[in-house]
Amino acid sequence: MEYREAIEYLHSLTDYEKRRLERYSPQTLDLSRMERLLEMLGNPHRAYPSVHIAGTKGKGSTSAMIESVLRAAGYRTGLYTSPHLHTFRERIRIGPDPIAREEVVALVEELRPLIAQVPGVTTFEAITAMAFAYYARKQIEVAVVEVGLGGRLDATNVILPEVSVITSLSLDHTQLLGNTLPQIAGEKAGIIKPGIPVVTAPQKPEALAVIEETARQKDAPLTVVGRDWVWEPGPKDLRGQHFTARCLREDGSPFAGVYYLPMLGRFQLENATTALAALHLLRERGFSRLTPDVVREGLRTVEWPGRMEVLNTDPLLVVDCAHNPYSTEVLREALREWFPGRKWVVIFGASADKDIEGMLRALQPITDYLIVTRSEHPRAATPVELADLAASVGVGAEITVNIHRAFQRARAVLRPKDGILVTGSIFLVAEAREEWARENERPLPERDQ
Repeated sequence: MEYREAIEYLHSLTDYEKRRLERYSPQTLDLSRMERLLEMLGNPHRAYPSVHIAGTKGKGSTSAMIESVLRAAGYRTGLYTSPHLHTFRERIRIGPDPIAREEVVALVEELRPLIAQVPGVTTFEAITAMAFAYYARKQIEVAVVEVGLGGRLDATNVILPEVSVITSLSLDHTQLLGNTLPQIAGEKAGIIKPGIPVVTAPQKPEALAVIEETARQKDAPLTVVGRDWVWEPGPKDLRGQHFTARCLREDGSPFAGVYYLPMLGRFQLENATTALAALHLLRERGFSRLTPDVVREGLRTVEWPGRMEVLNTDPLLVVDCAHNPYSTEVLREALREWFPGRKWVVIFGASADKDIEGMLRALQPITDYLIVTRSEHPRAATPVELADLAASVGVGAEITVNIHRAFQRARAVLRPKDGILVTGSIFLVAEAREEWARENERPLPERDQ
């Protein structure tokens, strides 16, 4: 089997990333499949401690921050995230290194006969089992595991972590997780385990109430960022920002202090403070190599591309993976703070199952020119559909067939002192980063195709 064939096999399983999941329930997502599959593999997920991270916004960034700090402390880390930006291999990492192609092939060949014995295994379940087996065999010391969808029924929810983390919650995947924040919070809070400490980012009162009640029922000590930990922004530039974090609990924390984060947007300070609170708990649970200097170094060197990332300064080009109205509103306000007075030529593309109208409304105040296009992803909405939705919210849009043509048009209409923004989906951002690299003769991120 070749690498391409291995990836094709994984996607030949029930793949809810490429086709819409109609119902999020035990009838469609069943943890017993994961448990059976992992048992046949020798329960590799029990071979190492882990951190489990759910949320609507910021879970990837928070995962990357926690992993970067643990790696800076000298721990051999595994980082499991989804979806990927450029190559499938990014999903399963040891330290900064994606899994090798030959390792993917070997794991798929090993798993294939086992999957045949467990009817209904999904693509994400198979990939998660691969990751857990890979980490065990590479003898990692700690895994940072990001939830794929929801939490309660997610394939990753078979682990018993050292710390559970819930990042910022908002309305997303509403057709699956519920139409209200309490419903969504209930699904995300499904990762809380009896007696295991949990950290939550600041939440709206109705979401926090659900998390607090779940933690109470499961006797899980709860740390609330915004109440038990707070942060204050500091100086910023186009490379990053300083901030001060404080622990308001009576016993304090050695991780309170001043930090530098090479990421833009004040929303990242919420993620960083959430990561600090989780790292403090890990230290209390025996991760003694975590020291203030190590934490400072790990945050200073974290990498998580595609999140309010400045690719070019002249002309200004920013890409961001915002894919729901809340994250788009947060992006809009961050752009206003970092680039006051600028208007943006927005290149927009989104998956058809997203709240596209909500995202376009959020972008309307900062753009004078909207260009709609589509990524190569199967779930991407067509440019014609996007233009119709834009018109329904009072925004005119120019239609382009791909990111190459969208860049050409954006540069043609860009006014001096304004900028180009690419947003709406991680898949479109990936293609924008690749197109920019080609145009500027930079090394191209590796792709699977």
